[in-house]
Amino acid sequence: MGWLDWLRVLLRLGLGGIFLYLGVQKAIDPVAFLKVLREYDLTAKPWLLNGVAAFLPWVEVFCGLLLIAGIGVRGTSALLAILLLAFSVIVTDRALAVYETQSLAFCAIQFDCGCGSGAVHVCRKLAENAALSVVAIGLTVTRPRNP
Repeated sequence: MGWLDWLRVLLRLGLGGIFLYLGVQKAIDPVAFLKVLREYDLTAKPWLLNGVAAFLPWVEVFCGLLLIAGIGVRGTSALLAILLLAFSVIVTDRALAVYETQSLAFCAIQFDCGCGSGAVHVCRKLAENAALSVVAIGLTVTRPRNP
């Protein structure tokens, strides 16, 4: 196995570990996750919001486990890239709403994004999402070399 294969394994394990951890953090306290989701004002339908709060953490846990196990890496990474992109759009939208109502610099805006890591600065969260997206896309478009 060459160094690129080892790098791919490390990136797969890292991405899987991050999503496993964050998914478990949300699954442990779904009520707190639901409260944060409500702040995004995504829908007025409580059943849909409850479904997202109950289902999304387990999707993240499952994807993390699949990546750690090395099963369905390309498809799982593609799904995570899509989730990261959607989440980044939602975070940006919320940050812009805060920006319009408060006199803060965009990167000074801070709120609990619902990731399970508490309040974060929006620019930091978007940079983290961008980095995770690059890893997820990289794992999606590359294949390990056959020995």
